[in-house]
Amino acid sequence: MTDAIPMLPVVAFAELGRIKFNETDFSGVLSRVTGVAARTVPGADEVSVTLVGAGGAHTAAFTGALALTVDEAQYTQGDGPCLLAAAATSTVHVPDMAAESRWPTWARQALTAGVGCSLSIGLPMHEYVSGALNIYANRPDAFDDKAVTLAETFAEYAAVAMTNAHLYDTQVTLAQHMQAAMRSRAVIEQAKGIIMGERRCTADEAFAILAKTSQESNRKLRDVAAALVARAASTAQP
Repeated sequence: MTDAIPMLPVVAFAELGRIKFNETDFSGVLSRVTGVAARTVPGADEVSVTLVGAGGAHTAAFTGALALTVDEAQYTQGDGPCLLAAAATSTVHVPDMAAESRWPTWARQALTAGVGCSLSIGLPMHEYVSGALNIYANRPDAFDDKAVTLAETFAEYAAVAMTNAHLYDTQVTLAQHMQAAMRSRAVIEQAKGIIMGERRCTADEAFAILAKTSQESNRKLRDVAAALVARAASTAQP
């Protein structure tokens, strides 16, 4: 990302605020965040986003293979600056990998991969998921105090965008599930009506027939109902 055109902080923050969640998904938002961060924080060469949930930690977005490699080395060891930043919602700065003593094994791996220093900033997401914005530089001491402060401010804007994107995706998924459930209920009610008309039975008895057919044929109740409705429709056609 060293060839990326630098972006002024005010432009970067406006860019995050202009994200249209109906035109992209959560993954797309994370990719936008990492790309903008790499252009905004002075000294940044590669950027990634770590998410930590019930299934463990993973890199959800990254600007290059170097960031992914260094992130995954931390997940393998179960410790490292990005994991600490995510867990504590704090800033963890490793100014010089060659002098890092908190995670010596990981620091050696990072040095070998080509990382001279790193900056991880915790992202407050929601109660089930934590995260960190990870910024890597090829040379040591690439991030001065101003760069660290700017990265922290950027992370605050990024956390808002990411949380809103996650909420939007969740609401869309819920709406889709509700619509699917309503469609299923409608076709099941139609099938019950057909059975009641054919067998002169009650609604409960019609549902029991559907459920038995579903169990015996090892098919979903909705599929059994849909097949019955389709068959009735084709029979009714002249």
